[in-house]
Amino acid sequence: MFHLMPYAHLDMSYTEKHRAAWVVLPNTYFDPKKGHELYNRYLDELEMAAELGFDGISVNEHHQNAYGLMPSPVVTAAALSRRTKQAKIAILGNAFCLREHPLNIAEEHAMIDCITGGRLITGMVRGIGAEYFSTGNNPAFSHARFQEAHDLVVQAWSKPGPFAFEGKFYHFEYVNMWPRPYQQPHPPIWAPSTGSAETIEWAAHPSRKYTYLQAYSPTQSVARYLNYYRECAQTMHGYTASSDQIGWSTPVYISDTDEKAREEAKPHIENLFNRYLRLPFEMLFPPGYLSSKSLKNMRSHKRSVSGQEHTIDTLIQQGIIVCGSPETVRKQFMDTHRLLGFQNLLCLMQFGTLPRDLTERNIRLFASEVMPALQRLTDKEYAGMEVRAAE
Repeated sequence: MFHLMPYAHLDMSYTEKHRAAWVVLPNTYFDPKKGHELYNRYLDELEMAAELGFDGISVNEHHQNAYGLMPSPVVTAAALSRRTKQAKIAILGNAFCLREHPLNIAEEHAMIDCITGGRLITGMVRGIGAEYFSTGNNPAFSHARFQEAHDLVVQAWSKPGPFAFEGKFYHFEYVNMWPRPYQQPHPPIWAPSTGSAETIEWAAHPSRKYTYLQAYSPTQSVARYLNYYRECAQTMHGYTASSDQIGWSTPVYISDTDEKAREEAKPHIENLFNRYLRLPFEMLFPPGYLSSKSLKNMRSHKRSVSGQEHTIDTLIQQGIIVCGSPETVRKQFMDTHRLLGFQNLLCLMQFGTLPRDLTERNIRLFASEVMPALQRLTDKEYAGMEVRAAE
């Protein structure tokens, strides 16, 4: 189960005065007392998912926005580390490259890994373009900073110290990780991405083989991104990517019937896509953040998510969200697995303004009516990349 922890009390009339829910939205819209209630409610929901048998619970990082209240996912992961006993805790992800001292985050991840006895999954992300406005970083250096921060952190986790690290962006006379991670040589690393070709190629490299995660795209676009990862592994690096290197994240809502599910989810999922995700394209992908190749792909495949008003019907039709009765949701996931072959599925069970009671019922219905069938899926049900030819 994946959680964004949005500010669910957002005054939706903000769109009359402000062009985005990111960076430029005044923080006077945030009420700390309501924030107190929301943080504790959201932690309860993640803990519930762990108790109900989800394989993992997941948090992530965003800055200066109403969309996700986790500028430090380490804080939320730490809060969950002692309250859960079996589920993996996935930080998907942390933008190490946005920090001047990424070793500080590396130390915090190692602490959580030790506290949980090796239940941490580390996600390494560049951060979307808006984060570069929030942190004052030049997006033109995004890829280079990301890859250098990655190399520094992985060396710190796995190489005996002390040693010196001299890069273009990071300089440390002493790299000497205390504590070391519980998992050796380091926790599993995932690479969530909006679909940058460079990130996909980097994650698929045989020295990494990181799980690549795609979200917020129509099903056919997700298939193209995930198959590009497989193609990179095969044609550029000479190996066959396993399905556990493939991940898909999607909002999910379940109720008694298809009609009831649409009715209950409609205002909240439309708020997510039309209000919380509201930001200009240049804020999402500022100049220099993407190569020309990746920018062209983004304009093609992400057009259906950004820059237009959405209805729940179009979101369901395109496969951007999964919504319906338990039977409908179960069937859609199994059909989509046949197309995508994902081994890792992250379900966003709370979204936008979805209230506590509907969220909790959603989690319980998924755990009892859908999850058991999904956990039995293997590569035997995956049709293979040739399905992509039917475009």
